[in-house]
Amino acid sequence: MAVYKVTVATGDMVEAGTNNSISITLVGNYGESRRTTVSFLFLPGKERSLSVHCEQDLGPIVLIRLHKWRLFLEDAWFCKDVRVTTPNGTLYRFPCYQWLEGVTTVEVREGSGKKLVDDKLQILKEHRSQELAARQEAYRWKNFAQGWPRCLNVDSISELDSNIQFSRIRANNFTGFLIFQGASHFLSGFLLRRTSWNSLDEMRTIFSRAQGRDVGGCLMCCPLPFH
Repeated sequence: MAVYKVTVATGDMVEAGTNNSISITLVGNYGESRRTTVSFLFLPGKERSLSVHCEQDLGPIVLIRLHKWRLFLEDAWFCKDVRVTTPNGTLYRFPCYQWLEGVTTVEVREGSGKKLVDDKLQILKEHRSQELAARQEAYRWKNFAQGWPRCLNVDSISELDSNIQFSRIRANNFTGFLIFQGASHFLSGFLLRRTSWNSLDEMRTIFSRAQGRDVGGCLMCCPLPFH
């Protein structure tokens, strides 16, 4: 009997968790495990740990399958990553970073970077081909108008998969950041100033809230007159 320790991490966004059923299958060089339930409740930013029992050693773990199933209400789940520790202590990481929606199964390869020629197992070659076909289906292009750049061949953003759409959470965070910065600059007199700046030091006090930003870079983008 071989026992594998598995840790499943959920993204830290507000809506990343789910109350739908999530299960996992481990796939190795010598075979695959039975489908094992992870949990029926995942909270944002939290991890779930479990043990997967196999009748024999699976060898190097090359990919995992995440199965999402619902009984009634749909509740999308954002998986951050999965870590698998083998009986001999070897740790395998499977970066996922995608939404799982509906009743679905997602295959995730082990995180080591590999070229096409490195795929010796047939299951990995099939996975790469399926992934390529899925991307070709998702990213279909059309001509919007003569002389314009090409765009995705969809009539509405809602037709796109959640992993392709710009996240509502990121959009809300970005909008909130702009509102905060605008209010900060307004209160600092930045937007109402009608005279020239006296020095760079005076400008630095205005941009002090913009963490990690270079005032010099701002000056290059928006040159302002000085006395």
